[in-house]
Amino acid sequence: MSSIFDFVVIGSGLAGLSFAIRASKYGSVALITKGKIEESNSFYAQGGIAASPLSDEDSVEKHIEDTIKAGDGLCNTEVVRTIIEESKQAIEELVSWNVEFDREDGNFHLTREGGHSARRILHKGDYTGQEIQTKLSEIVRNQKNIFIFEENMAVDIITKFKFVGRKGGEVEDECYGAYILNKRTGSIETIFGKFVILATGGAGKVYLITTNPDTATGDGVAMAKRAGAKIANMEFYQFHPTVLYHHKEKNFLISEAVRGEGGIIRNKNGEPFMKKYHPMGELAPRDIVARAIDMELKKSGEDHVYLDITHLPKDFIIKRFPKIYQKCLSLGIDITKEPIPVAPGAHFMCGGVLTDSYGETSISRLFAIGEVAYNGFHGANRLASNSLLECVVMSKRALKKCLEYPKKIHIPQEDIPPWKSEKTIPQDEKILISHTWDEIRRLMWNYVGIVRSEKRLQRAYERINIIKKEVIEDYWKYYVSPDLIELRNIAITAELIIISAMQRKESRGTHFNIDYPFKNDIDFKKDTIL
Repeated sequence: MSSIFDFVVIGSGLAGLSFAIRASKYGSVALITKGKIEESNSFYAQGGIAASPLSDEDSVEKHIEDTIKAGDGLCNTEVVRTIIEESKQAIEELVSWNVEFDREDGNFHLTREGGHSARRILHKGDYTGQEIQTKLSEIVRNQKNIFIFEENMAVDIITKFKFVGRKGGEVEDECYGAYILNKRTGSIETIFGKFVILATGGAGKVYLITTNPDTATGDGVAMAKRAGAKIANMEFYQFHPTVLYHHKEKNFLISEAVRGEGGIIRNKNGEPFMKKYHPMGELAPRDIVARAIDMELKKSGEDHVYLDITHLPKDFIIKRFPKIYQKCLSLGIDITKEPIPVAPGAHFMCGGVLTDSYGETSISRLFAIGEVAYNGFHGANRLASNSLLECVVMSKRALKKCLEYPKKIHIPQEDIPPWKSEKTIPQDEKILISHTWDEIRRLMWNYVGIVRSEKRLQRAYERINIIKKEVIEDYWKYYVSPDLIELRNIAITAELIIISAMQRKESRGTHFNIDYPFKNDIDFKKDTIL
């Protein structure tokens, strides 16, 4: 069984939903999502969305400067300017979609996070992502031209070179659709699309400790790599400095806005230490704060540090951070009276599928937007709260380029074989999947984490090759299941991160190698492209 749509959107975060809403005016949209459309990385974004200028103290130029500074020499200045210049329009569009942001005296209440030189972040309490995701999901569910495939996950992208073949000296590949697994029935269907948009988010589950939900398994990057698309800058994985450290909660984020409002990071003795590492202290860029905490933990032998806001008024804390307050209180921590135990965790994939300034990949009519993509906006390190902005602007630009293509696009459906799985046998050994998954995550955390070395990277590379071989053998041997698909994607994504990290013989942005502790602009002020 197969279906054909004008647009096939894989992923239902802010990038995917905003693209689907816009594209539904121009054609049919298939929206593929592993769970419910409300579930995504975007949903868990606490801090907010950055835009400029929204106050007299800010400007587009200041925002550009902060973004490029955080990107540590690898930002594409053209892309940075384009996205930030469109930021106010992006906010207006979100408001037109009924998204509400906190206001004060009629104006947007703006907060500040690490790396920002001015208050420019709009928010809804400390659950901005939830507000945006909920409002856009409501719109999507009421659009007749959007066909929602929940509990479905992409298995592989269908391309010309892979399934039809090259002709003569052809060098440009084309995308025709994707194979999709229905998680309820176990069947794999072919869904054709004139345009395929990867909006699958990040890959935090590659690491042992992460702020990401269980769905963040690097699916888009791994599928794009298998299809032959170019991948860039995977060595730059951003670690959020402050993940709640508690045995009953594995990935709850303590927003950077807590530090933006005056939160102080303290060691086990209650001493603040960030000024020792950077003049901006708690408001230094995330990579610096995460490394500082990592160094303090290694020195003390402790598992966590503390984020303290007890010096702020109780009413302000409860009103400004209601979700964080309630979550911590449910675990027996009253953040108005005691500091919050925190530790760094994998947070955001700064690299991804290489695209142009409109989100198109090296494969024609295959687009990547949001966290799955690398377009040069973030460079070597993402500036806080720039990610939601990128999603809204790049989804709009991607649609613009789609609409510039000829209206008649031929998809050779007769040449694309249906998915075959007759030769497979049931996968009864569930323990093999869970054990291998755990092994990859521990390997990445210990050897390819916040601080790296040549020896650690080499050991990780040798081990991931063995693991990946085992995973691929199992993949072609057993029935295809969601767990097996995600395990394959995790293994491939981990390998891409390791290979990229091995190629960069310097320390820049989120990539820190103790054997090459300094930046080398002569040899490495460039993207790592695989």
